[in-house]
Amino acid sequence: MTWRLAAVTLCSAGVVLAQAFSQRGYVEDLTTLFPQTAPNDSAHIVSELLLRWDVSYQLTPWLKLNGSIDGRADSHRQVSREWTVSADDRSLRRPPLALRRFSAIANRGKFTFEAGRQFIRWGRADILNPVDRFAPKDYLNVVNTDFLGVIAGRATYESGANTVDVVWQPWFTPSRTPLLNQRWTVLPETVPAIPIKDVGADYPSRSQFGARWNHVGRGYEAALSYFDGYNHLPLFRAGIQLDGVAVQRYYPRLRLYGFDGALPTRWVTVKAEAAYFTSIRAQTDEYLLYVLQLERQQGAFVFVGGYAGELVTSATANPLQFSPERGLARTFLGRAEYTIGTDKTVAVSGAARQNGRGSWMRGEYSQILGSNWRATAGVTWIHGYENDFLGQYHRNSYASLALRYSF
Repeated sequence: MTWRLAAVTLCSAGVVLAQAFSQRGYVEDLTTLFPQTAPNDSAHIVSELLLRWDVSYQLTPWLKLNGSIDGRADSHRQVSREWTVSADDRSLRRPPLALRRFSAIANRGKFTFEAGRQFIRWGRADILNPVDRFAPKDYLNVVNTDFLGVIAGRATYESGANTVDVVWQPWFTPSRTPLLNQRWTVLPETVPAIPIKDVGADYPSRSQFGARWNHVGRGYEAALSYFDGYNHLPLFRAGIQLDGVAVQRYYPRLRLYGFDGALPTRWVTVKAEAAYFTSIRAQTDEYLLYVLQLERQQGAFVFVGGYAGELVTSATANPLQFSPERGLARTFLGRAEYTIGTDKTVAVSGAARQNGRGSWMRGEYSQILGSNWRATAGVTWIHGYENDFLGQYHRNSYASLALRYSF
């Protein structure tokens, strides 16, 4: 009788554990074809392999554990050849194995608290989010990016129409910038003859803090945000050495005051997002970055169109910076998507400078194959002049094919 009771107990525990545990993931092969070479990159084909596995476990009714890992390999040395496990994504190249997310979420009444490596998104615009300060990206391909997690504590209080979000980030995670010896770093024609050495980064040691208040009103939604920390996009110091030029990345201190809102109307949803960046130590420009956007969904169609603008109130003398966010300023942005049944989608997105000196457009077709497979084919076209942020990548138009197996 005792062994029967023990067997029943173990089986019951196994059922409970199975119900509390969930997992999903995928393996994806992405092949990119570049018709043109670049002065610092002669490759035409880049192949990338990604394994992503997400797990969660409901430890108690009020406590949940989340984890996610990425395993990578590629043909173009964008992934490090040294076997390392990364928890903060501070490396120049993508790590072969990374803890993408590792956090605990506690929920008690109106309070939710998450601690550990996580993804924090603020704002509500589509292509550009000026207030999104806890969301660094991987820019090894400047026009095809992925978000990076940050190590932080996040407390959220929700009551009725109001939500207050407070974030403390003790460990800085930067955006990953393009590699100096590859095509997404565009150097002046005279520079390639001079050896350039990347001497690493000067990372901030101080923690970062942010707060956001969101209110849902009758027929509208609006939020105010504040951030005190550092820009996750770098400035550069350059020094002359006997063997060439040494370049170091550093991250300027900044404060941000932000607003974002949405106003649904009969025909379209109007969205607005704006952030004013101030420099405490005069390390960088002070400026206003904003987005005005119209969005409409009609049956299987989704249309998004808008404008991103910039107003500089104080300029510094340092031209050595990498800022895709500001690079998309003074630009018309758009996206259209059509869902063809339950297994096919077609999407087109793009951006065009108001002065016509730079533009990019991407068309994509995606189809589900069977119960586990998805194929996605795309073409990205980039055009413009060397002195424009978008136009400088005019040699980098490409076609891509991704094949994904989900489990």
